[in-house]
Amino acid sequence: MLLHLLCLGAASTQPVLEPIGRYETGIFNKSAAEIAAYDPESRRLFVTNAATNALDVLDLADPSEPALEFSIALGSFGGGVNSVAVRNGAVAVAIGARTKTDAGSALLFNTDGSHLATIETGALPDMIAFSPDGRWLLTADEGEPNDDYSIDPPGSVTIIELVDGRPGRVRHASFDRFDEIGVPEGVRVFGPNAKPSQDLEPEYVTFAPDSRTAYVSLQENNAIAVVDIVRGEVTELLPLGAADQALPGQELDASDRDAGVNLRGWPVLGMRQPDTIAACTIEGNTYILTANEGDPRSYDTYDEAVRVGKLTLDQDAFPDAHGLQRDENLGRLQVTRTLGDDDGDGDFDRLFAFGARSLSVFTTEGRLVADTGSLFERVTAERLPEHFNSDGKKNGSFDSRSDVRGPEPEALAVGVVSGRTLAFVGLERMGGIVTLDLSDPGSPGFVGYTTTRDFKGDPEHGTAGDLAPEGLVFIDAADSPTGEPLLIATHEVSGSVTVFAVRDR
Repeated sequence: MLLHLLCLGAASTQPVLEPIGRYETGIFNKSAAEIAAYDPESRRLFVTNAATNALDVLDLADPSEPALEFSIALGSFGGGVNSVAVRNGAVAVAIGARTKTDAGSALLFNTDGSHLATIETGALPDMIAFSPDGRWLLTADEGEPNDDYSIDPPGSVTIIELVDGRPGRVRHASFDRFDEIGVPEGVRVFGPNAKPSQDLEPEYVTFAPDSRTAYVSLQENNAIAVVDIVRGEVTELLPLGAADQALPGQELDASDRDAGVNLRGWPVLGMRQPDTIAACTIEGNTYILTANEGDPRSYDTYDEAVRVGKLTLDQDAFPDAHGLQRDENLGRLQVTRTLGDDDGDGDFDRLFAFGARSLSVFTTEGRLVADTGSLFERVTAERLPEHFNSDGKKNGSFDSRSDVRGPEPEALAVGVVSGRTLAFVGLERMGGIVTLDLSDPGSPGFVGYTTTRDFKGDPEHGTAGDLAPEGLVFIDAADSPTGEPLLIATHEVSGSVTVFAVRDR
């Protein structure tokens, strides 16, 4: 059933991912399986299908044979489904308006697909999540501009209070106060003529264990917003900084024209820019994990990305500028044109790339605890050297993503297995899942790399296995239909859903 499997663990007693079931939509490269949520009572998996603008409901009672039970059509509610969450028998869906700069909606259904309520959100609700105690439902309202940047709606976080499972008070936490007081150093505000309230774009939500605080990623802004849920306010912005990729352990392959795997230190600062974040508590301390994907702003009338070879570099900062700007060195690497000209003289004193190609661990105050650095690129280079930094849409694309964010760690889930806290990180471009042991948050340990991609197959004809993991869901053993922990991976390019058992071997 599964076309290709590579699972590499650090030791025989480590947890491994074993694929036990797979569902295929048969739709290629249209986000037909993007985000999922699991309901333990009905043993159903709810999967967003942007290709059909529907919620596909899979029967997961037998995880070895996940099957489509029914679909919930969403076309009458809005222009495109973005996210789904499940809690206490309620299914919440985030859906954008037909014009993305208009207000979107949070929809509530029961697990049988009956519509219960519609709540207005901010523009482009990109993620939806229930708080751990089930009292609150939040959406991260990205508020992206339109294609020519003539309309840039404000970003916000919609906070819906639930009373007996039904929506009660609704508030929209805005970033208006940062128009007056400004943003902390390191938080990027850079869109054309944009105020912070417009430029800050919420992407993903995670919660403190007491359900009173939410942490919201602001990917393009390279920051996290702290939200006081009870007060309904954004209280703080935490800049996430950049990885110094000249340092040992932070190396990267910066070129798609160097004819091979070439991990080395470069004078580049990798902005972390996570999409997915996750809060976890280890030995009484809560940490925020960030999957440092990176994402430039690119619109019809505004594009911040530029290749290093097109820039004028400061000769004092880069005495070997001519050599660095060769295609086989840094010349092909995409960086932002909005940062790096520190003295305003028109040349660049520093280079800021999109994404750090890593997972980071932060305290809830924003202090960096750990970063996996070059681990993801090193592991994939060692295990799959002929397919290193390949593209998620086509095979035979060796090294083609080295100049643009590399493997792109995107999906992220956290779970406890045999007393150990594990992080699972999906690599959107290269494919596959990296498992990390977080027993020591200051030093995440590599456990294994698992991929169900077939590099000999044809992606467009569905013979290349799983491509581009976009979402991961961890199911605890207590909630699992098999009694063992499971990990669900949804793949936006292959339109497939794969069920893994998490087993000690």
